Amino acid sequence: MTVGSSPARPWALDQRRLYLCTPDRPDLEVFVGRCIAGGVDIVQLREKHLGDAELVRRAATVHKVCAGSGVPFILNDRPDLAAAMGADGVHIGQDDLSPFEARSIVGDQAIIGLSTHAPHELAVALGTGSTSQPAPVDYLSAGPVVPTPTKPGRPGTGTAYLTEAAQKSPWPVWVTGGVDPDSVDGLMAAGGRHFVVVRWLVDAEDPEGAARLLRRRIDDGLADVGA
Repeated sequence: MTVGSSPARPWALDQRRLYLCTPDRPDLEVFVGRCIAGGVDIVQLREKHLGDAELVRRAATVHKVCAGSGVPFILNDRPDLAAAMGADGVHIGQDDLSPFEARSIVGDQAIIGLSTHAPHELAVALGTGSTSQPAPVDYLSAGPVVPTPTKPGRPGTGTAYLTEAAQKSPWPVWVTGGVDPDSVDGLMAAGGRHFVVVRWLVDAEDPEGAARLLRRRIDDGLADVGA
């Protein structure tokens, strides 16, 4: 397998820019719909505290909203449940199943995203070394650039790692950690072109307006850099 090669899939992830990562919440269906209306174009449900049956039920709610808007739905951590419910993809971390194991479960057409936090993790994903293979993934995340309460105890990577990942990765690199309208310009200067947002939307009183503001800042910045 050549680095970055993959079977044809229905989603052009390199053209997507604003990625909502949300926990479960009572208004989940309405919340996700409003975020998509504001410019979110990929959605992940990240929920660590539900049993399998309830997680699938809540994930199906999000998937339905996403499908109605042509937005891919990603389930966090659980390739088995993602495959069983027909999610568009799964996002895995460094302590989860390997990308190779995840691919064997979700199949060739599903999206796989992989969290990375440091150059050595990027190198493993790229498959550097005489006997290594590149990971069968569709995108990487890089970060968190700054410490975030969604990843307690994990230090910020700073922007240097984002720059390295963006330069070396053949896949889209989604920056995580502290993404909001004020941080976009600096992240874009460091190489960021795709942005994961949690608190800016999850804590917003007006999620659609907050998403619209952030998406406008991203689109304006991309226009400025000719991306």
